[in-house]
Amino acid sequence: MTHTFYISASYIVAAIVILCLIGWVWLDGRARQKELAELEASGIRRRSARPAPTDGASS
Repeated sequence: MTHTFYISASYIVAAIVILCLIGWVWLDGRARQKELAELEASGIRRRSARPAPTDGASS
């Protein structure tokens, strides 16, 4: 066996690991976006979101 086999195998394994991590992050991001949309649809808002003034005056 040559060194080329081991080098090629290591690049292939590294590429597979990186692609799996990218896929995992992408799928997790979609899941979190869906959860946020469900929470906002149910009326739960983020703490950083300012509620709209009801009387038209700002305080």
